[in-house]
Amino acid sequence: MPRRIRRAAVSAAALVSLIAAANTAGASRVPQPPEAHSGAASWPYPDHDASNSRLATGSPITAKNLRSLTTAWNVSAGGGLATSPIVVGRNVFVEDQVGEVLDIGLTSGRVVWKSASNGYSVGPEGVAVGWRKVFGVTPTSLFALDEATGRQLWSTRLTRTATDGIDVQPQVIGREVIVSTVPVSVKGIYIGGDRGFVDAVNESSGKLLWGFDTVASPTLWGNPSVNSGGGSWYPPSFSPTSGLLYVGIANPAPFVGTTQYPNGSSRPGSNLYTDSTVALRISNGKLVWYHQADAHDLFDRDFVHTMIVPVPAATGHAARTVVVGTGKGGYVIGMNPKNGKQLWRTAVGIHENDNVKALTGPTKILPGTFGGVLTPPASAHGKVFVATLNAADTLYPDQTEYFGGNTGTMPGQIVAIDARNGDTLWNTHVPGDPTGGVTLVNNVVLTATLQGSIIGLSMSTGRILWTLAAPAGINGWLSVAGRYVIVPVGNAKPPTIWALRLPSRSIGT
Repeated sequence: MPRRIRRAAVSAAALVSLIAAANTAGASRVPQPPEAHSGAASWPYPDHDASNSRLATGSPITAKNLRSLTTAWNVSAGGGLATSPIVVGRNVFVEDQVGEVLDIGLTSGRVVWKSASNGYSVGPEGVAVGWRKVFGVTPTSLFALDEATGRQLWSTRLTRTATDGIDVQPQVIGREVIVSTVPVSVKGIYIGGDRGFVDAVNESSGKLLWGFDTVASPTLWGNPSVNSGGGSWYPPSFSPTSGLLYVGIANPAPFVGTTQYPNGSSRPGSNLYTDSTVALRISNGKLVWYHQADAHDLFDRDFVHTMIVPVPAATGHAARTVVVGTGKGGYVIGMNPKNGKQLWRTAVGIHENDNVKALTGPTKILPGTFGGVLTPPASAHGKVFVATLNAADTLYPDQTEYFGGNTGTMPGQIVAIDARNGDTLWNTHVPGDPTGGVTLVNNVVLTATLQGSIIGLSMSTGRILWTLAAPAGINGWLSVAGRYVIVPVGNAKPPTIWALRLPSRSIGT
């Protein structure tokens, strides 16, 4: 075992802040793990914080010095990389799609420890870090490793059938680890009877505390031999003041339909709670409200991303908080955090025939089943930033379409939206498919493409400032920690964790 890289100590001020957070977190009283206070130049949650802002703090990277970023190191992984690396102090943690977890020194690029493979997963999967543990997923289970050594502490099986799976990056909320099953695995894709659950597991013991059934029908909308659906693919957001967990729920199946049941006729009705944001009490997993973005979804709309966005006061407007949801349908929706009432709904990307209720024959659909807001959005200063794929599909009423649309055929778009009212502030076309989501740092919007580029845009205007060729296509999301940008290059051979660094001489320029 290599000698351990020394971690940045948690300061006395951070410990005081931790205690205060535990004592003042409103009705929920949910303590934050010490890793959440590991320094401004860290990335301690999958989307930086429990609000899922993807807004880096404590970084000197700006629009003026972007072009000075250079390669610091590369580390090979055993499988694909399709989520955000976690950065705590001086250590980077990632999980690849064959279930290996790596601990890498942030400044050196040296692998401190690597766990054994837990088996291939569809992904995106990934890790969470909290309470001196690293939490990852196998195709069937959630597990905990000792943060310092990589030794496995516990593993809890969460799948309910032989063919459902776990493909989400976990999220640590207080003493709970939130994860979800989905009706997709290497053993079966949308097998009749499979339904996704959102689960909360105790971080210390691995005990299942509660599970929320994301399908609001004991009979799976009347036909469990054919229908399946629900679950979540991305980490939820959490409000400590209300104690509410906001989870984006995936699609129903089959989609579009089958020979016997065209146009989803095996599952009549709205198919709750698919394609919805649900608000759950963190204490017990009970449903408080839901907002369904797409009823009786035919096109794999996956309304799976959520953020909590504080909107500052402005002339004539009080400060407010908005829950924002989005997904593959290409709509961004602002919701009241208390009751889920829709405040605004904004279309992004190209839309064609996507509002039809039934197909009569082969039909071009935009966004297709691998389009829209596929990967995580971000927020800052009361604004929302999304990466949109314009990938069309030709779909048939009596055929399933489970394997994605036609990428690489149209430019993607990065869109900025005012979270107060849903107005589009700017809309920039980018070359390629921006599967790298959005990451914000100071006055820069970062994205990455399936074609292998990293792109930096002006946060205020959307103007493209900088483009950098990557070693291969990117379908994971960037993390920023101080003067480092950690890039998961999942389509490299072998897949590579690529670290860019801002030279000391460029800081302040």
